[in-house]
Order: sequence, then structure tokens, then C-alpha cells
Amino acid sequence: MDEMLVSAHSQAMTLLATRSQREQRGSARHGVAFWLIAAVFAVSLAFSTVPAPLYPLYQRQDGFSSFTVTIVFAVYAVGVIVSLLLAGRVSDWAGRRRILLPALGLEIVAAVLFLTWPALPGLILARFLTGLGVGLITATATAFLLELHTAHRPSAGRARFEIVSAAANLGGLGTGTLVAGALAQFAPAPLRTPYLVFLILLALSVAAVAAVPETVIAPAVRPPYRPQRVRVTGSALVPAAAAFAAFAVFGLFTSLAPGFVAGSLHHPGRLLAGAVTFLVFAAGAAAQSAFRPRLRAGLLTLAAGLVIVAAATQLTSLALFLTGGALAGAGAGVVFKSAVGATVAASAAHERGASLAGLFLIAYLGLVGPVLGLGVATRTVPATTAMLWFTGFLLTLLAAIAVLDRFRRS
Repeated sequence: MDEMLVSAHSQAMTLLATRSQREQRGSARHGVAFWLIAAVFAVSLAFSTVPAPLYPLYQRQDGFSSFTVTIVFAVYAVGVIVSLLLAGRVSDWAGRRRILLPALGLEIVAAVLFLTWPALPGLILARFLTGLGVGLITATATAFLLELHTAHRPSAGRARFEIVSAAANLGGLGTGTLVAGALAQFAPAPLRTPYLVFLILLALSVAAVAAVPETVIAPAVRPPYRPQRVRVTGSALVPAAAAFAAFAVFGLFTSLAPGFVAGSLHHPGRLLAGAVTFLVFAAGAAAQSAFRPRLRAGLLTLAAGLVIVAAATQLTSLALFLTGGALAGAGAGVVFKSAVGATVAASAAHERGASLAGLFLIAYLGLVGPVLGLGVATRTVPATTAMLWFTGFLLTLLAAIAVLDRFRRS
């Protein structure tokens, strides 16, 4: 009898040990997957900013005006918005991988178009497809990273997720401009080589997504499809407005700023054009990682940066422009991180993708609206005057956000 009890106890311990080993292996697999998806997120967003330092080359090749550049940029943002509206919530029930794979496919098709059809119609179509892909990726990859982080470290806080997702998002956006600017400066075929490099990276990203585990359990009954609804309640008004303002700043530095540096500031180097945009996004990512997301501090830093950028445009000072851009980027990074944090904290797990999609939708409206207005303004007034108008609009918006946040907290 004792031998039977000992044998049963031994078998139970063996089963528990086996289960523990399986759980540890599963956890380790989710840990590897976390870093793979972070890399995929960074690559996909880096690809979206590759054209930024190349716009002056396109302008010289095809005679683009600054207004045409803003139209091309706006088409990208429209693609993001359409994608978020039509499929922003789908990954909550279809699965994260099932959305990321076709999204990366859209970016690969866009890369092929950039390589084979460099004329204006091809550029517009490629940017629209890029926007569709990014719209699918942003909310999906952010939710995916949080779920993989939780599966890997269930008892840990969200600090690692917040830092890595911020670095993949803003760091990826900035890295794309820096890599493209360097390749355009030093490599042959400046309007082809950057896209070829990222085509290879996107193909590797597809393989990475195919290898990671899924984190969404498909429901037994598929919910009825409906487009993403944009609802800005009282509690969501401040995060939505903050995301709008942050992306308006990022939009400026990925559309007209490279041309402004080459034209008004008389520094036409492609590496410098990419470095200016990289500086803004790198400052945003660094500020997100180094500081707790305090909205008021972010708003003040962003406002100070915008004032310095406006002064630099009047004084035609590159040093001031870079200083203001770094401050504005840091402030925008903190502001956007606080908006994402507030949205995630207020969202149930089964609605996380939809909530983030709604936030990114508002953010990308900020990306396209003010910048398009700035492009229209440059047709009738000097670029320096248009930049002053842009600064005034954003400073007014930041003041309104600060007032609303104070009332919300009181």
C-alpha cells in the first residue's frame, strides 16, 4: 500500500514538473515572440517614413511643389485612417497574426511600387497602400506586445511593454528617415536603394510573424462586422486631443521639414534631412523611456519646442531648428505616451484593439489635417509665415488641452 502511495505521489510530482516545464517553455516562447513583434513593429513603421528625406529628390526629378508633397503625405494618412475605420477592431476576435500578415503584405506591395513606378501616380498609390498597412499594424502590434509581455511576465508591471512599444513606434519612425537619408546620401540609386533594403526587412518580418504564437482565442461565434466607431467621451477627450497634437508635430517633421531645411535653411544634404526627422522621433522615444508620462510636463516641453522652431524659421538658424525639434519631439513623445497609457488603462482586454484603434484614428487625423493646412498656406504665403500660423494653432490647442485636463482632475 505504501509503495502504491509513493508511486502515485511520484507520478503526481512528475506531472506537476512536466506541466511547470511546459509553462516555462511557453513563457520563454512568448518572451522571444515579444521581441520579434517589437522588431516587426519598428521595421513596418520605419518603412512608412522612408520617403521623408527623399521628397526633395522627387521634387527635383518631377518638379513637385511643397503643396504636392503635402498631398502625397496626406494620402498616406488617409490610408491609415481608412484602415483604422474599416479594420481597427478586427484583430480583437480574428487574431493578431491574421491582421499583421496581410498588413505587411500591403507594405511589401508598396515597396515594389516605389521601386518600379517612381512617378507621381505610383508614389501616391504606394503611399496609400503604406497607410493601409500601418493602420492595421499600429493598434494590432501594440495590443499584441502587451499580451505577449503579460504571457511572458504575468506578475510584472507594464513598464517593459511601455518602453519597448514606445521605442518600436517612435524609434521606428525616426530610424526609417535616418536610414533612408544615409542611403540616399552615400549609396547608388537614392530613390531605389532604401526601398530595396526595406523590402528585404519586410519579407523577414513576415517570417517572424508567422513563427510567433497567437494571443487571441477566436470566439465560438464570430461577432458581426462593423467599422470602427469614433466615440470621444468626456474621459477620452483629453487623451484624444493630446494624441492629435502630438501627431501634428510628427507630421510636420515627416512632410515639410526636410524640404524646409533644404530650401529656407540652405542645407540640402539628404543625410541631414533624415537626421532632422530622426532627431525629433528619437527625442520622443527617449523621453518616453526616461520619464513617467506626465501630461502637463509634456505639454510644456512641446510648447517650448514649437516656440523655438518658430524662432528658428524667422532667424534661419539650423541650430535653433534642431534644438526646437528635439524639444518638440520629446514633449510630443511624453504627451502621446500619456494618451496611450490612459487608453489602455480604461480598456477591457476584449476591447483593447478597438480602443487603441480609435486613439490612433484621432492621432492620424492630427497627422493629416494641420499639415495639409500648412501645405495649402505655403501656396499663398512664405513658408516662414505658414510655420508661424502652424505654431500658433498648435499652441492654442495645447493650452486648451491643459485647461481641459485641469478641469478633469478637479
